[in-house]
Amino acid sequence: MIASRIAAAAACAAAILAASGASAQEAPAGSGLTLAAAVARGLERNVAARLAAQQVRTAEGEARLDRSGLLPDVEAHLSAARQTVDLENYGLPLAPGENPIVGPYNVLDARVGASQALWDAEALARARAGRGALEAARLTAKDVRERTAAAVAALYVRAAVAARRIAEVRAQHATAEALLARARALKEAGVAPGIDVLRAAVQEKAERQRVIVAETDFAKAKLALAQAIELPLADDLRLADEVAYVPLAAPEESEALRRAAARFDVQAAQEEIHAAENARAAERARRLPSLRVSGDFGLTGPDAPSRERTYTVGAALKIPIFEAGRTSARLLAADARLESARARGADLAARAEEDVRAALLDVRAADERVHVAKDAVDLAAEQLRQARDRFEAGVADNLEVVQAQDAAARATDDYLAALYAHNLAKLSLARAVGDAETAAPRLFGGAQ
Repeated sequence: MIASRIAAAAACAAAILAASGASAQEAPAGSGLTLAAAVARGLERNVAARLAAQQVRTAEGEARLDRSGLLPDVEAHLSAARQTVDLENYGLPLAPGENPIVGPYNVLDARVGASQALWDAEALARARAGRGALEAARLTAKDVRERTAAAVAALYVRAAVAARRIAEVRAQHATAEALLARARALKEAGVAPGIDVLRAAVQEKAERQRVIVAETDFAKAKLALAQAIELPLADDLRLADEVAYVPLAAPEESEALRRAAARFDVQAAQEEIHAAENARAAERARRLPSLRVSGDFGLTGPDAPSRERTYTVGAALKIPIFEAGRTSARLLAADARLESARARGADLAARAEEDVRAALLDVRAADERVHVAKDAVDLAAEQLRQARDRFEAGVADNLEVVQAQDAAARATDDYLAALYAHNLAKLSLARAVGDAETAAPRLFGGAQ
């Protein structure tokens, strides 16, 4: 149902934006805050978006670390020592009575060494896994921006609807005050009974209560929006855009499903699967031989003028034989992580399709609901006009007027609720097809 979708959207907005805190920045100057400006500020200041950017940096560092296993290691060192050696400790035969201690003597060594893996299947697989994890982090950061844009736009719509409700209920309160004054005048003229005045007074108080509730709701909606985009909560936030009904040219279902399959979160899930596959391959490759070459070149001697060139070149073949089950244990854990990633990917793909189908249903239903609610508003206004005419003509008491006022108030509330639902449905569809960041700023107009 649309009501449940509205509740879900509000909950999603709260979850995404709960971590945001108010800053000491000044509110934007000018005639007021537009929807586009609110979304842009939310994308820039919201904590969730900033944290996602830092997670990308973390993934970049981890990917570089994984890639380092394929790159050569180069090092240089310089050492100088004065030492003695006991030849007997090395098992060298000595003549009777000969001193086994050689030295002291100086050793100066300056050397550059390098090593490079010629074949290391584990390092290659880990480098691939690191690239996949980095790409998944980048796509996740883009998806966070999508969710942030949709959440900020939803909060703006809520505030804009609340602002319009204030204008409507104030107009209804003004009508109630006029009807109360008219009832009093007719009573003083002896045309209307006192019960008509009482009814009008009760209705005026009821409309006044609706004004108080609407003003409070608007103030709270502005607080939620200001907190989400990190504007000072003490400032009086003014909205430049008014909530409006803008029909949506919804895409065909097949096209929407195709676009949903390319959503950032769906792509990120696929990259996580690829990364998990390569991580598992890396664990399997632990059982394979690896080949590494190394060498060094340096100058060695008792002092700088006497140094001689020396070098070492070698190769090492590592063949794992027995690791006490560590490789099997790591492989078991890698298998579990891979299956979890596949399950999340499949679930996300199914939910993306469900999001699209549900959003299309909501858009169509909300569009029809707006038209029906608008007709109800027009009919209620006509009903109120005729009831006032009958009351002032003295052919009926003001009971009809009070009932017509209630009907007009309910019709107005239903129309505003329909506007809210329609705009949220458009946001939900934009989010479902992965276009929230682009579509949200032009929710109330422009190309949809």
